[in-house]
Amino acid sequence: MCGIVGVFSKEENKIKMIKEMADKIIHRGADEEGYYSDEYIALGHRRLSIVDLDHGKQPMFSEDKKLIVIFNGEIYNYIELRKKLEKKYKFETNSDTEVLLHGYKEWGKNMPKKLRGMFAFAIWDKENKKLFCARDNFGIKPLYYYKDSEIFMFASEIKAFLKHPKFKKILNKPLLAPYLSFSFTPTSETFFKGVYCLEPGSSLIYINNKLIIEKYYNINFKEKNIEFDRIVNKIELIMKDSVKHHMQSDVEIGAFLSSGVDSSYIVSLAKPEKTYTVGYNISKYSEIESTKNLVKKLGIQNTSKEISKEEYIKEVPKILYHMDEPLADPSAVSLYFLSKLASNDVKVIVSGEGADEFFGGYNTYKEVVNFKFYNKIPFIIRHLLAKLFKYFPEFKGKNFIIRRGTKLKNQYIGVNKIFSEKEVQRVLNFKSTIKDNEITKPIFDKYSKKSNIIKMQAIDIKFWLVRNILLKVDKMTMANSIEARTPFIDKEVFKTINYMPLNCKISNNDTKIALRQAAKKYIPNEAYKKKKLGFPVPIREWIKEDDVYNEIKQTINKEFVNKFFNKKYVFKLLEEHRMNKKDNYKKIWAIYCFIKWYEIFFE
Repeated sequence: MCGIVGVFSKEENKIKMIKEMADKIIHRGADEEGYYSDEYIALGHRRLSIVDLDHGKQPMFSEDKKLIVIFNGEIYNYIELRKKLEKKYKFETNSDTEVLLHGYKEWGKNMPKKLRGMFAFAIWDKENKKLFCARDNFGIKPLYYYKDSEIFMFASEIKAFLKHPKFKKILNKPLLAPYLSFSFTPTSETFFKGVYCLEPGSSLIYINNKLIIEKYYNINFKEKNIEFDRIVNKIELIMKDSVKHHMQSDVEIGAFLSSGVDSSYIVSLAKPEKTYTVGYNISKYSEIESTKNLVKKLGIQNTSKEISKEEYIKEVPKILYHMDEPLADPSAVSLYFLSKLASNDVKVIVSGEGADEFFGGYNTYKEVVNFKFYNKIPFIIRHLLAKLFKYFPEFKGKNFIIRRGTKLKNQYIGVNKIFSEKEVQRVLNFKSTIKDNEITKPIFDKYSKKSNIIKMQAIDIKFWLVRNILLKVDKMTMANSIEARTPFIDKEVFKTINYMPLNCKISNNDTKIALRQAAKKYIPNEAYKKKKLGFPVPIREWIKEDDVYNEIKQTINKEFVNKFFNKKYVFKLLEEHRMNKKDNYKKIWAIYCFIKWYEIFFE
């Protein structure tokens, strides 16, 4: 795993400049560094050595020196691709990086379609003065780019741009409104004006000062009426295959382990020697005890850590620095500590992200089958009830009535919606210009003829999975110089399960039904049927305690905060939560994280 940077520039001493940029992301690869420059471009690479430790140095050149590649990621089918390419090309190393060079010669811009893995890479075609970049199918690895009238550059992390003298650091203020709704940045635009994130499954060509972006991969759901047992069998086969490919390495691989079905299944298939778990001193927020039974039965090691409130709050600024953009997901901090724990022993871990989005794991999805009786009421009546109940005081079931009386495309933005658009206008000190449903509209349009469960899955893959889960996994593991691999998030896995019918995903009582059945055969305890916990953090409770309450209150009270927020309303949210009148912890945490992030990068 690595960090890459590149700049189109005709300045002199480009190596010094690109080295300074690469040093900003040294945590992504402290093992080696490498640089290249010519009259047009400068490339930099920080390497974390995983495959072909002795000969995988980058930038890597083709034998005629006309192509230069820098690469962040892992190609899991590189051995199969190499066998095809060896018939025509001579290989000098055993690394997956060299497959990209010969693959580009053979297949050109179609090469990413052949790859199975996680990747963000750049190939400089010296002869044709053309840059080609690509990002993997699901966006496991990030790639950012910045362009204005003077310069074009790209990098694994935004912070690398900060070292370039021509980078204009300007806040993209309008994104604050959708951030408060989604809890993360839901667009390819970022909070740094002019900086964009290349979309998953996309390639980028930069030639003659022109930028061309194309999609080479799109997710598609093709529900079919297939027998349940057949689906379970296919899941079993493809997950064994995916784990086998993801365990390829020249260094030891460990695993993150919670008490749920996802990571328990991966660990039971992979059987790594070492596993890692974190938790808290409040039992309902800790999975440390629950994992002991599994590792004992598998005969493997588990190292755990209990995170204290004090060290959690202390590390929040560091986490937001590494994230590059504000993120209101409390589990990102847990993941940082988990990665730090694992980094004492291993360079690579496997983890269970992606199962909920691919296999139907969120409790929200159960509304599709749990409340069929309510959905039989004509929509016009449900809609009138929803409009009426919006003005009622809070009570259990109010949000359900509002949701079921509003069309999905007008209210569903993902599993972790925080603020409504109406409340965003009350909390901000400026008028929002970006509507949530404008952001989600392309997905709802694409899947307009599909079932609601597929529409929800598509939204959660596009936004929650890519822009929250995968981003925090990459940034938190890389902050601790380890590589995370996610066997569920694999194009061959998705190809196998994208036609699963509804009865394989959810029922009145359960989620991920087919996956749980497949996992049952391999998990030696009852983790396969455990209800979803997520990655629980006691922020809800901590905010009510004096030390955290005062830290948040003092942060909100800073002078520059008036530029963004209606402090009176924000303090009202904080007091309501502390006095147990309303559960506002997600809203408070989202505001707090933005303020701390802004302090780091702009104050």
